[in-house]
Amino acid sequence: MTAADLDHARAAFAELAWGKAHAHFAEADRCGALSADDLDLFARTALLVGADEEGVDLLERAYEAHLAEGAADTAAESAFWAALNLMHRGEMARAGGWLSRARQGAAEGTGSAVSGLVLVPTALERMMQGDPEAALATFEAAEAIGRRAGHPELLALAGLGIGQARVELGDVKAGMTKLDEVMLAVTGGHVSPIASGVVYCAVILACRDVYDVTRAAQWTRALDRWCTAQPDLVPFRGQCLVHRAQILQLNGSWSEALEQVVLACRIFAEPPGQWAAGMALYERAELDRLRGEPVTAEEAYVEAGRYGHETQPGLALLRLAQGRIGPALAGIRRAVDEANAPDRPRLLAAYVEIGLAAHELADARRAADELAVFAGRYEVPLLDAMSAHASGAVLMAEGKPREALDLFRRAGDLWRELDAPYWRARTRILVATACRQLEDVDAARMELDAAAEEFRRLGAQPDLDALERFEDRTSVHGPLTAREVEVLRAVATGKTNRAVAQQLFLSEKTVARHVSNIFTKLDLASRAAATAYAYEHGLLERRTPG
Repeated sequence: MTAADLDHARAAFAELAWGKAHAHFAEADRCGALSADDLDLFARTALLVGADEEGVDLLERAYEAHLAEGAADTAAESAFWAALNLMHRGEMARAGGWLSRARQGAAEGTGSAVSGLVLVPTALERMMQGDPEAALATFEAAEAIGRRAGHPELLALAGLGIGQARVELGDVKAGMTKLDEVMLAVTGGHVSPIASGVVYCAVILACRDVYDVTRAAQWTRALDRWCTAQPDLVPFRGQCLVHRAQILQLNGSWSEALEQVVLACRIFAEPPGQWAAGMALYERAELDRLRGEPVTAEEAYVEAGRYGHETQPGLALLRLAQGRIGPALAGIRRAVDEANAPDRPRLLAAYVEIGLAAHELADARRAADELAVFAGRYEVPLLDAMSAHASGAVLMAEGKPREALDLFRRAGDLWRELDAPYWRARTRILVATACRQLEDVDAARMELDAAAEEFRRLGAQPDLDALERFEDRTSVHGPLTAREVEVLRAVATGKTNRAVAQQLFLSEKTVARHVSNIFTKLDLASRAAATAYAYEHGLLERRTPG
């Protein structure tokens, strides 16, 4: 072993240069036996560059070396991190063996932080068994040990569990406040990289589970910065990309979201079988569905299902867009019957849409009412918007456009606050429908034009096609929509596109598109021909000289 290699390895570790540290530790290891502490560091670099099996092997060597030195506590801590890594990979039998070693070492040790670390898996097990109260008590006991020992990793993991348990018990505000507290320690650089990565991903998932997208966006940006500062980091990077894609999708940056998801899918391809691959594939399917790529969307949904990821509500909404209402209704009903919170609200929102399309008004009403309960429980803008949108749609189906319009206005304001342009546009169509039923044709036309502009900008071709079919059903003259007739009347009076835009409160680009559509539909070649058509078909009164 050369002292230089070991010095370089330790320096690289301190600089978060994991690839360089791993290479220098490997070279030092080839030259002679590393100390137990250096083996621990070597193991962490292996885990951080994605060499999981090597990392566990090195933790075993560190465990044996610590035992040989008579350091039972430190050996137990090495065993704990091996168990945690194996649990994350789904190798529960091996993880159980390592956890048993960690607990034995904690019992034989001097009462240091490891006695609290081994409580964390116990608390997690209680959470999974549906006993969040017992889990909370266990996490709090672990946190108390962490405070006494001054152990940042134990404090972070125990604090994470406390926050999750409080959310599970229904105290969402207190739970999220605790998670924010834990994140301050993580973002401040006080927690080791592996524990930090675990906390980042878990907290962002917790935000998503309570539909707090504002918090999720803030912590996702922090995770992105954290990953960027460690170019050699392999674990957690894929999850970071998926979380970013989810926020970008909501905010209407679909092309950028797709780039993130495609890269995440590549990262999760090796080693094969990673559970998070299903999450990435589902997000890929959602983007393809929204962009009008049904074949690739279905392929991605199916592949996500192979990884054990729920394919609903996305697959049911794809079936609805294909006009296959029966399979859509069956799929969403099955998923709702099986689902618990936190997945239930997004499934209920889709159930309302599909139920109304299938004329199952009673089912849609029940789903909307349950969604309103969730919105009241969590008190976050996203769920409020989803609930207002869904409840308004049901009121429309019940023949109550005035009451529905109030809810649509509220949903639209919330979507704007959340910077969610796609859902803002979807709500505009419902506003237009309500306005038409209330005989406010001008307001309806403005809402539909605004929705069409947004769908076009996003590349939401299925929604754009559906909107055109909707306008065709309300056409007032042959193949032209109501708005196109209005534009034709204005053009026939000799107005320029700019003047038409000012008169109808549209953009020049929108007017130009309407004029192009009119010429195509009526097989006209000029504005003069359009004027003649308008007079010939009674759209304008023919004027006589004098």
